Amino acid sequence: MKRLMRSNLCHLLEQAAHMRGSAAALTYKNTTCGYDELFLRVCSFASGLAAIGLARDERVAILLEKRIETVVAIFGTAAAGGVFVPINTLLRPQQVAYILADCNVSVLVTTPERLAELAKHPDACAGVAHVILVGAEPAEANEAVANSFATHDWASLPASDVAPLPATIDMDMAAILYTSGSTGKPKGVVLSHRNLIVGGESVSQYLENTSSDTILSVLPLSFDAGLSQLTTAFNVGAHVVLVNYLLPADVVRLCTRHSITGITGVPPLWIQLADQTWPAETAARLRYFANTGGRMPKATLDKLRQRFPKALPYLMYGLTEAFRSTYLDPAQIDRRPDSIGKAIPNAEILVLRPDGSRCAPGEEGELVHRGPLVALGYWNDPKRTAERFRPVFAQEAGWRAPELAVFSGDTVVADEEGFLFFVGRRDEMIKTSGYRVSPTEVEEVAYGTGLVRDAVALGVEDPTLGQRIVLIASPAGDLPLDQTGLLSAIRQQLPQYMVPASVFEMSAIPTTPNGKFDRVSLRARLSS
Repeated sequence: MKRLMRSNLCHLLEQAAHMRGSAAALTYKNTTCGYDELFLRVCSFASGLAAIGLARDERVAILLEKRIETVVAIFGTAAAGGVFVPINTLLRPQQVAYILADCNVSVLVTTPERLAELAKHPDACAGVAHVILVGAEPAEANEAVANSFATHDWASLPASDVAPLPATIDMDMAAILYTSGSTGKPKGVVLSHRNLIVGGESVSQYLENTSSDTILSVLPLSFDAGLSQLTTAFNVGAHVVLVNYLLPADVVRLCTRHSITGITGVPPLWIQLADQTWPAETAARLRYFANTGGRMPKATLDKLRQRFPKALPYLMYGLTEAFRSTYLDPAQIDRRPDSIGKAIPNAEILVLRPDGSRCAPGEEGELVHRGPLVALGYWNDPKRTAERFRPVFAQEAGWRAPELAVFSGDTVVADEEGFLFFVGRRDEMIKTSGYRVSPTEVEEVAYGTGLVRDAVALGVEDPTLGQRIVLIASPAGDLPLDQTGLLSAIRQQLPQYMVPASVFEMSAIPTTPNGKFDRVSLRARLSS
């Protein structure tokens, strides 16, 4: 059949529906949707958004656990010409409220329970015009906890089997993914339809995905690697099984039940899964396992290769600003286990000096990603966008229009054969459990408790978490620091992955000549 021009993310599903028909597309708990049914549900939701007046480029926030409605809302928003904003359900109400206000969300899709929690935060939904409730009875939807927005029951939205024709091209905004920023507030990375479509094509190519694959979705859909599980699978007509991860044993059980052939995870998950008992048939069925969100410990990699003798291991490196950047060919694992590999298909990775010239093999430089996966920038933040997204090749070809690449801030080195090795991060971001955490955001919450005078959050290398968060603090008064009370207060404000693993008390925190906290000396003290 004639292949569709994929100018909108929803075209991935439309093409798969034409090609795969009723073949399984998505499973959640005991419910499975075929591709044709899933696409019809996407069209129906898109028509519902159009009926309530969603305009092109307006933002639709999705605050749901992984379920079929979550996926429908993501692709339905794209089909309606809107911009979807998936929000991690681990975030606290005040963090959700910040995101809703920051990108001026018009429509919020959530559950009655989450809306009730959000409503406890003053003005949390001040700018929201419509709330769509999943799992609510119509009467419950009419008894909304706030009167500043119209409330709709998911099941009662106007339905149509034909999505409104999206007035978009592939360079238009499709999504905003929020990740922690160095200023302490989350920053919204704006992705185009092209970013998402090309990402699905590229990743499915090197993972060699086919319609025969069944992929277990264990990562949050608000995380670029988690969202990639959908685009990768739908690009080839594979089957995705959604799971809201609870215990490692649940993953083993689901892999057995659904005959899983592929899993992408982060190091803390793989460390847990490597210690599980896997039925021989389940382990033998796994075709690949992929790691992202930090370096996998070699001991864990060795265990996994023993657990899954027929599976290909893929070690990957990525950043939200470019979705995915490199992968290590499984054939190179034994030769270069410490390498992050080479560029994924349809991307080029450069190693550049501060002046923009290319580094020689063996010379450390900044990893710079160019190609169609480079995001559009940071939402409503031209200053940070200009710092991270900069022109390349300006000196090499003065005749061409500037091409923006993403400068990662990460230091790498390439060997003579072009394989890349990670050296370190230039910024102070903490990468723990697959998440990027802003030290400032942790510090602000610590200050807000009133228990500390000064506070510095640092990431310390940890074999399980990648990095663990250590908070260095001085007490606000003359008495010793109440570390138990401090951590208890922080837990009430932040998700668990952002809570410090320990507190290190100092009477006075050293500073640099410029008056800033001396993070270098503090990190050295912690590692000594």
